Formats: sequence, structure tokens, C-alpha cells
Amino acid sequence: MEAPSGQRQRRLEFGLVSVSDLPPPAASTSSADSAPSSPAVARFGGGDSGVAELRFYRDNGASDVGGVELADAQIFKLGPVQSICMSEGSETNKESYSKGFNIHFKTEEESEAFHCTFEQLKKEGSIKGTRLPNGVLSTSKCKFDDKIEASSAKMYFHYYGQLLHQQNMLQDYVRTGTYYAAVIENRADFTGRVVVDVGAGSGILSLFAAQAGAKHVYAVEASEMAEYARKLVAGNPSLSQRITVIKGKVEEVELPEKADILISEPMGTLLVNERMLESYVIARDRFLVPDGKMFPTVGRIHMAPFSDEYLFVEIANKALFWQQQSYYDVNLTPLYGTAFQGYFSQPVVDAFDPRLLVAPPIFHVIDFTKVKEEDLYEIDVPLRFIAAVGTRVHGLACWFDVLFNGSTVPRWLTTAPGSPTTHWYQLRCVLSQPLYVMAGQEITGRLHLVAHKSQSYTIYLTLSTKMWGPGAEQGGILQTSSGKLDLKEPYYRMSQPQAYTIAQDQQPHQLLQSQELNVQTQDIEETDLLEQPAQNSGAHFS
Repeated sequence: MEAPSGQRQRRLEFGLVSVSDLPPPAASTSSADSAPSSPAVARFGGGDSGVAELRFYRDNGASDVGGVELADAQIFKLGPVQSICMSEGSETNKESYSKGFNIHFKTEEESEAFHCTFEQLKKEGSIKGTRLPNGVLSTSKCKFDDKIEASSAKMYFHYYGQLLHQQNMLQDYVRTGTYYAAVIENRADFTGRVVVDVGAGSGILSLFAAQAGAKHVYAVEASEMAEYARKLVAGNPSLSQRITVIKGKVEEVELPEKADILISEPMGTLLVNERMLESYVIARDRFLVPDGKMFPTVGRIHMAPFSDEYLFVEIANKALFWQQQSYYDVNLTPLYGTAFQGYFSQPVVDAFDPRLLVAPPIFHVIDFTKVKEEDLYEIDVPLRFIAAVGTRVHGLACWFDVLFNGSTVPRWLTTAPGSPTTHWYQLRCVLSQPLYVMAGQEITGRLHLVAHKSQSYTIYLTLSTKMWGPGAEQGGILQTSSGKLDLKEPYYRMSQPQAYTIAQDQQPHQLLQSQELNVQTQDIEETDLLEQPAQNSGAHFS
């Protein structure tokens, strides 16, 4: 991309004698990072959404030392050829600084030219049309900003910009190990190919792709984790030459070339929470070559009615506080009904015993290679089950799995109950009014997910029981129970499955057998999609 004529003559890159980190006020000045370093380069470019940014590089530009946004930065001369550049601290402590760099110029003239460019760009506030070291960012308004509340996005990127949360995901060895196996076992899909890592986080998937022989990997990450990803990549020099970290949203960055394969971990609770699947699909439409591959390729949401008296009583009892008629001489009962429904509006996230399921599960498929972004705004799943036992049904249990449809080894990642527990656990929607069913009785209903601007979904669930036995075909609905839940505000129960005793004549998992139906897909064979990722997989495509 060519720069506008007003900027074409402006110098945006400066050779330096050295650059080193300026230790924070509380740190020891003897830190190794603050020691003088090898020759370096300072580059001005457009940061996120074109905001003017200054970055420093060592080793002929190969090693990214770090950088600052000019709007938050100040520069001070310490001498004719020495300056310090500092980024302001937090809003609550403006007297401190969050990062700083000690800069040593080659000549006094170089120092003057650098300071002049710094002040000009800081005043202008952006660098439009300038090629960045890590790609190009569009200055048009981002579609992400149109559909997501700014407060939600800020919290989201703050959360994923922290190493402790990245560590939590990295230490999910089912998740990380499955991704590693899916990539390494399918080297043929990566060797010599251009890869885009969508929402790269720490950059671990980019490093896996490079290990598998990728020609080049573009790791796109919108949060501050991009800085850590750069450090992690730089710390693996055998791979770093083939990985470029780009700080920005996939909705607005521009890449110098198309991707042969996308890799991402866009799954949230119930597969769709956090609405990152939409960004994954947008990246597909923007960056992927025709017939390019996506890892993961397909996602499935599994559903089955469950019975759990302990859980139901636990939730119902939470509202008992509001039944007090004399709480410091105050009658709380007017709020009891609202509190009762409020507790049942929280989906329960925990691991449960699969023997709590009362019917074989079904599943709804989302093919990431074909689904449109708009299809994810509203997801409607008709429900139909045949009860295997007579019991009280307390709601709908859900989990998901994804398929990495590699050319060599197709591999599944499952979050099913009874399988090794992941950080996603499983999810249950508990109804405030249980249903009574008999063995063989039909259960029908609807699971309706509606996306909202807080990067999640409102869940509308309805379950009904139909007449059973002789004359059932002429019968209608006997009972109906409905609930409205907010996927954004779950109850993290996080307990491990309880040990439920089984009668000697009861066969565990007998009710979980698949009922295979024909599946029509273009790129995935029916046998591939229905291969067993976990013994609990259902077989209904909605």
C-alpha cells in the first residue's frame, strides 16, 4: 500500500546504536533487560486502527523489543545522542509509567530527526496508509464495534490480555494436546502453506503450525496478549522467522497474502459463547483461499434431557433467603419470586455424570466452512427425545465437540460428560418447573439462542411431554415447562461428577447409544462426521 503524498517523504525508520528496556520505578536498575543491547531499529507505523505507534527491533529487525502508542508516550533528551521514551501509567497513577525505552542514536542529527518525527506523528495521531512491520490495518469502522458493546469488548480483551488466563487454557491438556496432535499429525496440510491464526492469544497455535512446516504464520490478536505472543515467538528463534504477530481485530487487519489454512480456538461455553465464531467466519471470508482448510472444521452442540434432583434443590434453595418476613424487621417476600426465577436464569457450568441423562442425545451441526456470519445471530434447534427411564426431567444438558478434518488424521476434541474434563466443562439449563416422564414417552421442545451485544446469547428453552401408551398418536401435550437464561451469566458450579449408585439391573450408558441418520455434507464424508469422538455423541442433525 502506497503512502499518501504528504507522508511519502517522511522518514519512519531510524537506525540506532542500541535500545534497552527502561525498568519500572520499583524494579532494580541492574535488570538484565536494562543493559545496553546490540544495534537496533526504531520504526513508526500505524497501530490498532491506524493509531500512530513506535516500535523497536533488534537483530536487523527480526527481534521485536516492544513499543508504545504515541498518544500515550513522551520523549525526553538525556544528551545529544541519548533519549528516553516512556508510555504513561494507569489513569489512577499518571505519575508512573507502564513501559519505557532507553534510546542511543548514531548522531546528533539522527536524534533531531527522530524527535521531529515523533512530535509530528504524536500531534497528527495516526499514520494512514502506512505499511506496518506486522501487516496493515484498515481505517474503516470495524464491524465488530457495530454489534458488540464497547464495555463488553473492553472487559473481553482485558481478560484475554492476562497471562494467568492464557495459562489456564494452556494447562487444559485435553484442549492443547488435541490441537497439537491435530496439527502435527496433519503436517501435509501445513507444510509450505500460509496460515492465519485467528485470535492467537499467546501464539501457541502459531508455533504449532510453524513446527508442522508452515511457510508463514500470521498470528492476529486484538488484546494486549499480542505483546506477550511476540516475546514468546522471539524466544523460539528456530520458528520466529516464519511467524508474524499482528495486533488488531480480524475484522479490520489487512494481510499481505491469502491463507491456505486458518487455525483458531474460537469455542466458548456451549460452543457459541463470546461470539468468536463470527470472527472466525469473517476471517474465512476475508483471508482464506477457495477450498482452503479450517482447523477446526465443524462444531456440534449436543443436547439431552437430564434428571438431577440434587442440583434442582440446590438452585431452588438459594432463593429461600427472600422468604424471610422479618429480616431486621423488613419483609423480603415481595422479591422471592423474582429471585427464584433469577437463579434459574443462570445456566449451570460443571461436570456431571452421564448417567443423569434420561434420553439419547441429539446434536446440531455448525459447519465452519459454510455457515454465514448472520446464521450465528440466531440459532434455532427443534428438540425431540424418547425417554429411556421414568423420572423427573429437570432441564436440558448440553456440550460440544469440534472436528479437525485433516487430510491425514481427522481428529475430534470433545467436552462430553464422561470424557476427560476440559476448562469448558458442560452446561445445563435447569427449568424451574420439572416435567414427569415415563419410559418410552416422547419429549419435544425447542432450544432457541439469540445473540446479544454483550458477546453472548439469550437462551430460550421449552420442553414438553406428549401422551404415551395406547392412543398416544391421537394425544396432545401433557406438560410444558419453559425458561429464559443468559449464557453470559452462568453459575460456575465446577464440581466433579458425583458417584451415583446404579441398580444391578440397570445398564449404564444403555440410553446413550447413537441413532445414526443420513448426513448430507459437501466436504466431509458421513462416516467421518459420525465417527465416535465420545461415546455420548448423538446423531441428529438439525
